[in-house]
Amino acid sequence: MKDFRNVIFVLVILVFLLQMFVTKQDSKINKENSKPVIALSTFSLYDIAKHIAGDSAELVMILPFGVDAHSFEPTPKLMAKIQNSAVVVYSGAGLEPWIDGFEFKNDVVNMSEHVKLLGLESKNEEEEEHHHHEHHGESCNHSGVDPHYWLDINNMIISSKIIKDSLIKISPQHKELYEKNTQKYVAMLQNLDSQYKNRIKECKKKTIIVNHNAFSYLSKKYGFHVEALSGLSPEAEPNAKNMIKLIEHVKEHHIKTIFFESFVSDKAIKSIASEANVSVDVLQPLGNITADEASKNLSYEDIMKKNLEKISNALECK
Repeated sequence: MKDFRNVIFVLVILVFLLQMFVTKQDSKINKENSKPVIALSTFSLYDIAKHIAGDSAELVMILPFGVDAHSFEPTPKLMAKIQNSAVVVYSGAGLEPWIDGFEFKNDVVNMSEHVKLLGLESKNEEEEEHHHHEHHGESCNHSGVDPHYWLDINNMIISSKIIKDSLIKISPQHKELYEKNTQKYVAMLQNLDSQYKNRIKECKKKTIIVNHNAFSYLSKKYGFHVEALSGLSPEAEPNAKNMIKLIEHVKEHHIKTIFFESFVSDKAIKSIASEANVSVDVLQPLGNITADEASKNLSYEDIMKKNLEKISNALECK
C-alpha cells in the first residue's frame, strides 16, 4: 500500500513538472510569435512602416483615417496603447500638441529632428498660426516651421531609414527583411522624384491656387509658386482682401483650376471659383487620408502621383 502511494506521489510530481514545461514552452512560443506594436502619428510615417515592416509588426495609426491632423486629440484608450508600444514615431514640428507632457515608456522618434524643415513663408503666416492655436486652446509649437515636410521626397527617404533602424532595434531577427524593403521603398521614392522633376520642368503657368498653403515643400523643390487663401492653418478664416486678390490673380493669369483639401470647408474657394469662372479640385497634402482613400488602400505613392497629375495640368506642363 505504501509503495502504491509513493508511485501516485511520483506520478503527480511528474504531471506537475510536465505541465510546467508545456506552459513554459507555450509562453516561449507566444513570445516569439508576438508582434511588436509600432505607433505612428501621421499617414506618411504609417505608409513607410507598412512597406518596410510588412507583417512583422502590428502598426497603430494614431491619427484615424478621415480626421484632420491639426485638431486631433487621442482618447485615453489610444494614449494607453501608444504608451505601451515598442516604439512611437511622431511627426513633430508642432503637429501633435497632445504630445506635450506625455511620458513614453519605450523608444520614441520625433521625426522632425531628423529631416530638413522649411520656415514659414511670411510673418503673417506665423501670426495666423499662433492665433489659430490660441483660439483653439492649443500650444503653438511650430516655432516658425512648416510641418508638412513629408511632401519633400528627400525627407521621406530620410524618414524611411530612421524607421528602418528603429524596426531593426526592436526586431533584429528581421534585419534582412527591413533592409530589403527599405531599398525597395527608397527606390520608389527616387522614381517618384524623377517623375515630378520631368513633369514639372516646362510649364506655361508658374502658380497654383490653394485654400491653405500646405505645399511649400513641393513648390520649392520643383520650381513653382503657391498662392493661398489662408496660411498654414486649414481652419483659418479667409479675409475679403485675400479673396479679391486671388480672384484678380486667377483672371489675370487665365488659371483654369484652383484647389482645396478634403478636411476643410470648400465654401470660400468655391466662391472664388464661381466668381472667376474656373473649376475646383482636391489636392492631398498627406497629413492624413480620407476614409474613402483608406478603403481603396491608397499609398503615399498613389496619392503623390494623383497630386502630380493635377498640379501639372493646372500649370499646363508639357
